[in-house]
Amino acid sequence: MRAIGIILAGGNNNRMRELSNKRAIAAMPIAGSYRAIDFALSNMANSHIQKVAVLTQYNARSLNEHLSSSKWWDFGRKQGGLYVFTPTITRDNSLWYQGTADAIYQNLSFLKNSHELCGDRFRRWIYKLDYNKVLEYHIAKRADVTVVCTTCKDQSQVERFGVLRMNEDCRIEEFEEKPIVSSYNTVSTGIYVIRRRQLIELIERAAQEGRHDFVNDILIRYKNLKRIYGYKIDNYWNNISTAEAYYQTNMDFLKPEIRNYFFKQEPAIKTKIADVPPAKYNPGATVKNSLVSSGCIINGTVENSVLFRDVFVGNNCVIKNSVILNDVYLGDNTHIENCIVESRDTIRANSYYCGEEGEVKIVVEKNERYVL
Repeated sequence: MRAIGIILAGGNNNRMRELSNKRAIAAMPIAGSYRAIDFALSNMANSHIQKVAVLTQYNARSLNEHLSSSKWWDFGRKQGGLYVFTPTITRDNSLWYQGTADAIYQNLSFLKNSHELCGDRFRRWIYKLDYNKVLEYHIAKRADVTVVCTTCKDQSQVERFGVLRMNEDCRIEEFEEKPIVSSYNTVSTGIYVIRRRQLIELIERAAQEGRHDFVNDILIRYKNLKRIYGYKIDNYWNNISTAEAYYQTNMDFLKPEIRNYFFKQEPAIKTKIADVPPAKYNPGATVKNSLVSSGCIINGTVENSVLFRDVFVGNNCVIKNSVILNDVYLGDNTHIENCIVESRDTIRANSYYCGEEGEVKIVVEKNERYVL
């Protein structure tokens, strides 16, 4: 089945706090060795979607570097491939993307020159999905739009999502974006399937009317006029749109069933490989229930934590319930607990950081190693 993928990876989110100061959310490190966008790209490659466009904008440098070679996700081919689009100043337009619908509108020529069904996906979901099953469902229902949805287990968190209600035939009858309060717990995952010509028509109409948001100005606006159906999934899915959700997602990968689902059960999640040596555990090091990536050197104690590449843990250090991003140096006698430590930080010896229960602490220190 021929399809193209569109990944909207250009937005910013202040709820990520300092973590989004220097990178796009799609470039957020996940589970020790991956980036958030790897899950969408891998799902598309595993579903044999050979033509994928990534629309980037905010803090896109590290994301663009990550996407610099398409071979890691098997998109290096003559037919199809991986296309990265950034906002471009033209004779007719000098604006950045004004919304998700406008991002597609500014790259509408890509759609018009393609001849496949469209799968539209946002940038910050951690999940595995066979898009072919969604496409088959979409065609069987003769839907105009299919919205992949799931059950939000924590009712207090539904305000972060688009909440919807379906009838017995799974047609969406109500759709509300990020409600303050809702009695429903079925939420949109931000994954959509729509026919190419239908998408072009809706995007052009929205642009003519000065509307720029895909959810509010297309899905919600046309829910009673178009055949919009929901496709429900029950497997692991998480949204890293807040610092707390990002922390919890990484902590989830410490659970054996989550690791097995993503790393041992086919199809695999693919990523860009870095040429770094294996992790080294020096005498006296203690590691319990943790993910330790390549290039790390451990001298202290690490418990219930995720350490990304090239982390140095000094003597007598204690790291508990924390996420340590790439290339962090932790000086001797440092204690880190319930924290996220930003990448390329130098944590001075004898430092103490501990997040309060229920609220993760983000540690960002001046990086003297890189001062010229």
